[in-house]
Amino acid sequence: MRLLILGGTEFVGRAYLEAGLARGWEVSVLNRGTHPVPRGVTALRGDRGVPGGLAAIERGEWDIVVDTWSWAPSAVRDAAEALRERSGRYVYVSSRSVYAAPTEAGADESARVVEGSPDAEDAADYARTKRGGELAAERHFGDRALLLRAGLVLGPHENIGRLPWWLRRIARGGPVLAPGPRDLGLQYIDARDLASWSLDAAEKGLGGPYNVISRPGFATMRELLEACVRVTASDAELRWVEPGPILAAGIEPWQDLPIWLPPGEDHDMMHRADVSKALAAGLACRPVGETVADTWAWLRGIGGVPPQRPDRPQVGLDPEVEASVL
Repeated sequence: MRLLILGGTEFVGRAYLEAGLARGWEVSVLNRGTHPVPRGVTALRGDRGVPGGLAAIERGEWDIVVDTWSWAPSAVRDAAEALRERSGRYVYVSSRSVYAAPTEAGADESARVVEGSPDAEDAADYARTKRGGELAAERHFGDRALLLRAGLVLGPHENIGRLPWWLRRIARGGPVLAPGPRDLGLQYIDARDLASWSLDAAEKGLGGPYNVISRPGFATMRELLEACVRVTASDAELRWVEPGPILAAGIEPWQDLPIWLPPGEDHDMMHRADVSKALAAGLACRPVGETVADTWAWLRGIGGVPPQRPDRPQVGLDPEVEASVL
């Protein structure tokens, strides 16, 4: 199989690159060349944000194209238009953010989505941007476009900082603010499982939207944080605090305490989606302990400081605020 990844050197794109190589496929990547690619990968240089940035893929044929683009939908439109006659399947990594709020617990792929335009030249609104990207892929590939509505994505090489922040905080030891309820269910996907399933799905000819995350309650906050304590071998003491005092202290869920959302509408949207369609199509998710352990091993291997996407804010709780609640 011939795989073209638009991006391919950071978090999710890197997972696709490694999955393609593990299958023995012929892998090409189109990017600006700011990150090296492994031996055996064809590096195609181009900047999708400038005129002529797709020149490197104006020739060539591929069985599967993977697009992780998160900015202006017009870039997805241009890439899909350039590749539609020379590529079999177009895998677009979208987001469950495309669903219009409020999104009820148990919502599946038929839930109402936000408005978006495949021709938009900006990325001011993430949900509309991702929806525009979906429409751009569908415009040129139709049912050959596989739309991955991923939720929370974790795993090695994460450049958002959510799981790395918890690992680094717990590795420091001492009392740790653990947001409750401790058995609050989490729904997420390891980037490697996202890549593996979607390449298999594309190879089988699947198309259309899929919620690609674990089943609801696949793990809990307790299981996640206890796994962090275990793999870091720290003396951290998890002190469980219910949502009320946390919110009263002005602590922001998701931003100050990554991954965590208290019970309610936001939690229902992020952690209680219907994923029966993807599960029926073979989606399998590795245990939370494996994702945590592998992410910690990666962090230690790079000196403990994770990369950070420049377009995303730093996450994490100020130590003084944490101490005030404890």
